[in-house]
Parts: sequence; C-alpha cells; structure tokens
Amino acid sequence: MQNKDHDNDHGSSAQTIGSILRKQANWKKLWFYQKTVVLYQMTYVFTRRFLPKYGDRTVDQMVQAARSGKQNIVEGSADGMTSMELEIKLLNVARSSIQELLEDYEDYLPAHGLNKWNVGHPRYDTMLEYCRTHNYLSDYERFFEKWTDEEMANVGITLCRMVDKMMMTYQEKKVNEFTTDGGIRERMTAARLGYRTNQRETIEQLQQQMDCVRQENEKLKQLIKDLEDS
Repeated sequence: MQNKDHDNDHGSSAQTIGSILRKQANWKKLWFYQKTVVLYQMTYVFTRRFLPKYGDRTVDQMVQAARSGKQNIVEGSADGMTSMELEIKLLNVARSSIQELLEDYEDYLPAHGLNKWNVGHPRYDTMLEYCRTHNYLSDYERFFEKWTDEEMANVGITLCRMVDKMMMTYQEKKVNEFTTDGGIRERMTAARLGYRTNQRETIEQLQQQMDCVRQENEKLKQLIKDLEDS
C-alpha cells in the first residue's frame, strides 16, 4: 500500500520546483538562432576562400565572432531555466559578437575595392527578401562555393543586421519578463511564501476540526451525566 502523504509531498515538491524553474526556450526554433548557424558556416567558408591562410588575425576573429554569436544564444537559453538575468547577459554577448562580425564584413568591402549593396543597388531588394524569408543552412550552403566575395560579404552584412534587430526585440521581451516575474531568487521567495500560506491554512483547518471534536465531546459527557443522574 502506497503512502498517500508521501506521494502528496512528492507531488507538492515537484510543483514547487516547476514553479521556480522557468521553461527552457527552444533556441533551435528561434529565427535569429537559425540565421547565426548560417553566418557561422558561411563565415568559415568566406575566410577560407578569400582571406590569407596565414598571418591574418581577421580569420580567427571573424570565425570566433560568428561562433560566439551562435553559442551564446544556446548557453543563454539553457541557463535561462534558472537565471533570466544570466540569459539576458549572454544574449547581449551574442549580440556584441554579431556586431563585431558585421563590422568585419563591412570593413572587407572598401578594403578590397568592392561595393556595399544599399537601397537602389540592382540586387539589394532580391538579396534582402531572400535573407528575410530563408533561415536554414540548406538554403544558403549551395551558394557558398559559387558566390564572389562581394556577394558573400553583402549577404553576411544583411544577415548580421537582421539577427541584431531580432535579438534586440527578443531581449526587450526578456527584460520585460524579468521585470514582471523576477529571477530565481524572487521565484523561490514566492514559492516559500506560498508554502507557508498553505501551511497556515492547513493548521487553521485542523484547529477548527479539533474545536468541533471538543464541542462534541463535551456534549457527550453532559449526556452521559444526565443519564446517570436520572
């Protein structure tokens, strides 16, 4: 026979933990994460094809910035279960890395006498629409060995800007959640207060039941005394 009280305690503990820990975000479904996967793989190919194999620190800087942007989204989403504050900080690191990568791509174009595609460029609108509506690596990797450095750098710039804008919106949402719900310390405090409130309510209910039992007991004693005296 199972101990019902033990089962109830276990269920209560599970509910308490569930109320403290936040649900982990599925970062793989975030559009800006999907685009950072593209950026990382594309940057690796870009540096291999168009930058010197030796003696240029830009290669490592660009690849590491692209990787940092991707990985800090993953780490931030995982750590967000226990610390929204840490999640927000890691997302900020990811944004900073993507901004660094953006600057490297922007610097590359004038340094090599190439054009930056802005509004009015004949290929700008087509590129913008493609980057806006395509998130997966499979949508881009077939072009990695075909694009010129000008084409690849402009796509990289566009993706970096999109990721930065999406992440800024996502961060603002997280900050609002943090302001409303608080971090783990606040959630633990709320859970403790809720537990104490439940304890008080249980004690009050038991006290009321005991008072009723005492009253019934006194009535029975009086009834027995009356019967004995009659």
